[in-house]
Formats: sequence, C-alpha cells, structure tokens
Amino acid sequence: MVAVVGLLAGCSTIGYYNQAAQGHLALMASARPIADWLADPATPDELRGRLLRAREIRRFAAEALALPDNGSYTAYADLQRPAAVWNVFATPELSLALKTWCYPVLGCAGYRGYFDRADADAMAAELQGQGFDVNVAPVPAYSTLGWFNDPLLNTFIYTPEVELARLVFHELSHQVVYARDDTSFNESFATAVEREGVRRWLAAHGDDRQRAAWVAYSQRRADFLALLLAHRRRLGEIFASGATVDEKRAAKAAVFADLRREYRLLRDGRWGGFAGYDRFFERRLGSAHLAAVGAYNDWVPAFEALLAASGGDLPTFYGRVRELGALDKPTRTAALQKLAPQLAQAR
Repeated sequence: MVAVVGLLAGCSTIGYYNQAAQGHLALMASARPIADWLADPATPDELRGRLLRAREIRRFAAEALALPDNGSYTAYADLQRPAAVWNVFATPELSLALKTWCYPVLGCAGYRGYFDRADADAMAAELQGQGFDVNVAPVPAYSTLGWFNDPLLNTFIYTPEVELARLVFHELSHQVVYARDDTSFNESFATAVEREGVRRWLAAHGDDRQRAAWVAYSQRRADFLALLLAHRRRLGEIFASGATVDEKRAAKAAVFADLRREYRLLRDGRWGGFAGYDRFFERRLGSAHLAAVGAYNDWVPAFEALLAASGGDLPTFYGRVRELGALDKPTRTAALQKLAPQLAQAR
C-alpha cells in the first residue's frame, strides 16, 4: 500500500512513507513481551519495577475504564532514542490555521511525524523557507488505532507513575473512536479520557502524596494552558484585523514578549519557582506552537460535559462519542459547542 500511494503521489511522498513504514516496523520488531523482560536476569531492577506497574495500569485500563483489552502495552521496546517520533506542526506566519497533511486510511492531520529527528528538522527547514512558522515537537508515544499492538517504550516508561498511567489511557482511547480529518476532536477526547482515568486510578491505587502531586500538577497545567490559550486568542484577533502586514508582525512579536513575561510572573509567583515549563520557552516561539496546543485541548470541556451527562458511565460515554465521530465535521462541531456553550465564544 505504501509503495502504491508513493507512486501515485510523487517522489517526496515515497520518501516520507518509506521512513514511516521502516520506522514503525523497526519499533515493533524491538518489542518483547513484558513477561520476557521480567524473566530475563539482565533486566535492570528499576525497569522491572516499572514494567510490573505498567502491567497493573494496563489491566486497570481494561477493567475499570472499559478501554480496549488487547495486546497494546503488553510488550516493551527500548528505542535507544528520547522520542518515539517528532511531529512537525506548521502555520502561515500570520495565521493559526495548522497546515494539514493527508494519509491513506487515516485521513488528514495537522502535523507530520518522523522517526528521525534529522528528517523532522529537514522538513521544518523546508517549511520555514516557504514562510511558515514551525514547531518540531518530540512525542513519547503514538497510537496505531488498534491496527498494531502498540508497545510500552523507553521514551515514557521511566516517567512518574501517574504520568505513565495518563499516557497509556490517552493512547488507548484513540482505539475507541477516531474521526477522520479532525485532530482537535480526537486529541481532546483522548485528553478527557486520560484525566478521568487518572482520577479513578489515584482513587483506587494512589496515596496521599500522589494525589497531592497530581492536584498540583493539574493546577499548573491548567494555568499554563490558560496562559497559552489567552495569547492564542490575542493572536487570532490580530490576524483577523485590518492591520497591515508590518503592523501584524509587530503586534505578534508583542504578544510573545508578553507571554514570556507573564509566564515568568506565574512561575516565580503562584508556582513558587516551579520551572518545569521553562523548556517550552527556550526556543523561538511562533504561531505553530500556540495552534498545536489548542489541538489537544479545545474540546475537553465539551467531552467532560458529555461524560457528566452520561452519569459518569464510561461505556455510555464512549457510545455517545462514537455517535459524534460518525457525524460530518460541521454537525459534530455544532454538537460539541452545545455541550460547552462557552467554547463557542472563545473560539
């Protein structure tokens, strides 16, 4: 299928699909069942403990969250690199509209993934040469939507327990429902599931320290997202205005200067010096960084409202989300706005 698509679409597409196929097959070939790692005396004790906990999280996902009970996250692979893939996001210089790429079977998405950082950087440079703002983001895991048994990876196995649970719940939720050509719908749904999943995991298996840490993490994350989304709205207003190109560029620069300043105030004040988000600001920021943030969070309040309307019953919730996923995109968007009317005003 990859070869046929490549021949139809041109040489550049052949190269992209080849790296995608080879990268994924190499990842799958590196995976071994958790039981094999646990039986291997060469497995480090720390990894052994992480895998045991991951197995409990995987069982909880199926039994308590009604997420797919299959071979995903029952094997482990060490990729010998810090990310599973690097996603390239791009927007025009004076726009928040993500450039989309379309793929067979999966439809269109607002990013392009690469298994090699150099390939991602090369694409980023090409897009920047065309005048796009670009964000190259390392991604610890990705979902094959149930087509393959996605393994646990070294890129996230050593994260704190709650973060590991969050990621597994998020990626498994992509196997529940997937709407073609609607990144915001898919990612916001997965984010809503991960949040509810972590809440239930901590209620069943967490201790007071973990619960307090999660509350603090969630508050900081909410603060950070609110900060980014507020400045994204400012950018949107500037780009939609009748100002000249030079005026828009100047206003855009001022927005990012304000973003950095307000972040420092938040970090050194409300957060008491917590610097966990500093890395985000260590690079040159552009529209693509704020547009990408929205893709993962825009519709979370709508999905949380739908979960509440489902009485907190996850199978009922999933059924209603599948119904939304089957709608055409304009109808789906209108339904989501009805679930959380405040979003219609903010978008």
